[in-house]
Amino acid sequence: MSKPLIIGLTGGIGVGKSSVASALASYGAEVIDVDGLGREVLEPGGAAHDAVLLAFGDTVRAAEGGIDRQALAAEVFGPGQRLDELEAISHPAINSLLGERVGASSAEIIVLDMAVLAESQLARTASGPLYQRVVVVEAPLAMRLPRLVARGMTVAQAEQRMAAQAGEDERRVLADLVITNDSTLVDLEDRIAWAWPTVEAWKAQASALSVGQRQR
Repeated sequence: MSKPLIIGLTGGIGVGKSSVASALASYGAEVIDVDGLGREVLEPGGAAHDAVLLAFGDTVRAAEGGIDRQALAAEVFGPGQRLDELEAISHPAINSLLGERVGASSAEIIVLDMAVLAESQLARTASGPLYQRVVVVEAPLAMRLPRLVARGMTVAQAEQRMAAQAGEDERRVLADLVITNDSTLVDLEDRIAWAWPTVEAWKAQASALSVGQRQR
């Protein structure tokens, strides 16, 4: 069996990346929610749980035990700017879990749904990235902010999250394909339908390369 094509799917907060991931899944790709793995390693018993509590203290400890994610976000994105500290603990744990999930997959196309691709070491090993291609999702700020406010953030909180992420120029440098989400869901689905043949061509190229390597 040939190696899977692995795509890193990224975009700033509020661009609709999860909608794109869902649409790609409808075409047969297996989506691994890397942001979800980040939540998993912080759960009680998770690989980063104890170390985060040790580093951040009782201010992020939930009343019922475990980690209060809102309190942790306030520490990480607030005036103290402790995002690097959290990532130093959580990202190695996420990468380990991600490697297990990718290794266990039998899918031909795997999509890594991850917010911080350009600005982090997520989905990377000593030999390089796990992904062979990068798809970037973009949306205008005027659409992103209302989406984030609808999720329960204040405008200030949304702007703090955006400021902590890479800018569009940084992501575009890495992009093999850019999908713009600036209209309706129907329009977005049409754009993904237009893009899917490109994904299939990437898979064909990856399969041909894999066969060539085996024949050497």
